[in-house]
Amino acid sequence: MTATDRPTATGDDITGPARGDTVAGVVRQWRAVHPGLDTGPMEIIGRINRCAALLQQAEDAPLRRVGLSRPEFDLLGALRRTGHELTPGELARETFSSGAAVTKRLKQLSERGLVERRGDTRDRRVAHVRLTDAGRGLVDSLLPEQLAYETAALSGLGSPERGELAGLLGELLVQLEGRLGAPRP
Repeated sequence: MTATDRPTATGDDITGPARGDTVAGVVRQWRAVHPGLDTGPMEIIGRINRCAALLQQAEDAPLRRVGLSRPEFDLLGALRRTGHELTPGELARETFSSGAAVTKRLKQLSERGLVERRGDTRDRRVAHVRLTDAGRGLVDSLLPEQLAYETAALSGLGSPERGELAGLLGELLVQLEGRLGAPRP
């Protein structure tokens, strides 16, 4: 895909290969109802949201096969990638989840033997969570499959386009995290 093939997001015209995508149809409908509105932001945000939904549906299939939800896998992944014990509060921040949701998920993961909790020797109100060998093995077996799916999903883009897209999305994310007060890792 070259720069001239890429869809515009100016609100003036929907061009390029994305012309037939779902969001392009929605934009055309909104323009018919409100011709004076700039739909440029919708062309970007709508496509990001649609891509995220489609990617999530297919990417979650390996998780469902082993009885995990995406939020549960995110907790296990946070423990695996940080390489050390975390408190439930730290896990909530790592996974952008509420404390109550983390507590519920940790209970389920503990019952499955995937995580262990231990109390803090200095403060009994604090718990530390770590992966069990079974939890580590599950994450390590699922991650290659997840990455293979992501590689296949992006296979239509060349390396330069993937790099450009990653950079642009990274810039947007930093901007949104700063504006919306989201925690930065």
